[in-house]
Amino acid sequence: MNSKLLNIKAITLLALSLGLMTACSNDDDNGGNTNPDPEPTTSRWITVAAAKMGEDPGDGNGGTLLYSVSSEDAKDPNVSIEAFDNGFIAPSNRTARLQSSEDGNTIFNISYAGDTGGNYTKYTVEGGQNFTPTGSQVSIAPYVGTAPRWIKLFDGDKTGAAVYVSTEHEIDDNDTPNDTSDDTYLRTDAKMGIVTLDLENSLIKEFQEHNIMLSPEEEAQGYYIGRIDMPVLNAAGNKLYIGADVRKVDTETLERERDYEMLGSKTIVLDYPSLTNPEVITSTVGYGKTNGYRSINAFEYNGSVYQANQNDPEGSHILKIDADNEYDDAYDFNLDEALGVEGAYILAWRPAANGKAVLAYRHDGSAEGLAGAQGFFALVDLNAKTAQKITAIPYDPNFYLFQYQGFVVDGTEIYVTQAPVGQNGNIYVIETETGEVTKGAELINVQGSHFIGTF
Repeated sequence: MNSKLLNIKAITLLALSLGLMTACSNDDDNGGNTNPDPEPTTSRWITVAAAKMGEDPGDGNGGTLLYSVSSEDAKDPNVSIEAFDNGFIAPSNRTARLQSSEDGNTIFNISYAGDTGGNYTKYTVEGGQNFTPTGSQVSIAPYVGTAPRWIKLFDGDKTGAAVYVSTEHEIDDNDTPNDTSDDTYLRTDAKMGIVTLDLENSLIKEFQEHNIMLSPEEEAQGYYIGRIDMPVLNAAGNKLYIGADVRKVDTETLERERDYEMLGSKTIVLDYPSLTNPEVITSTVGYGKTNGYRSINAFEYNGSVYQANQNDPEGSHILKIDADNEYDDAYDFNLDEALGVEGAYILAWRPAANGKAVLAYRHDGSAEGLAGAQGFFALVDLNAKTAQKITAIPYDPNFYLFQYQGFVVDGTEIYVTQAPVGQNGNIYVIETETGEVTKGAELINVQGSHFIGTF
């Protein structure tokens, strides 16, 4: 796609986004005759994120590149997207942590690690490799470090939230500080920090730190919250839920255990916007961690928050937190049962407003590829608690989704990227109402690299 054509499309789409014109299908051009009652179509930018290889295939540590096309071009299999050769380099020492505005016109980025780690920047999307910085920069590193875990809250693109947790074992030395033989493990203290960021004005809104405690019985056994991520607002907008990874230490050796009995899935609940009064709620349905990884892990839908869990010994679940800010343990949605697999692991997911979602997952039967276990997509119905593998998307042992970050939701359609590590692929668009899948633009890959989603 030459640069002249892209510039024309960029100008056209910018005008459209300002409401100055409507786009019509090429089929309307019928020998000069026009439809007296044309049906206007709307378009938005679809930004493809590409993660370049660092030292190993699929590690994504070579930088993140962005390239945007119109939604019409994203659905066109005759369009080629060469993000690695022609894309905009998103500032980040490692894989950038990206978010986009609901209309696709703005990209938000907080650099991850390195000298610029923790720097917040935003860009106006203008087509192709054109991402124009807008507003001022701000660093959240003084609050949550240079490798922050952050997410955009669903409040009209106004607020971002970033979190960290640090841990320290508490030991009773039994009054003999130089003799550790009779030391007694007491608990592990988890100190949580959370900062909210004004995305519109690049300002820090609120910052709080808290010591997060489990029950005395759990802490005495060595359990503690070792990682947190993925804040999400409840429907009322007065509580913030933060996903948690519960870990365990050997109380004798103080070494972290890797094989232990999982506790019920837990979430930290805070008052919002004050970020005060922390409490921990526990599910009796799911037993995995709820902090996710690179992609948003929990979403508000129909008055409740639906949250994925990972590393559940019975396979990943989608859990439900109701308006009373407690887990709804009557809602039992097990992905192993729904998909007919064992060891389902939700890698990333995103629902549309109709309660139907596209979910990236792997399972115990996934092939081992260049960068890890093979991934798949499924169509999920939160109301019916059903999930079905999307077979119209091709799969390959090297189709790697562990680092997947972004899904574009446009009405009832959801856009995803599919390309094995180091191989070409395509954008696919899933109509969640019908399950129909459209094969879209070709994604041109380079050696050892992969695509991490659409924004």
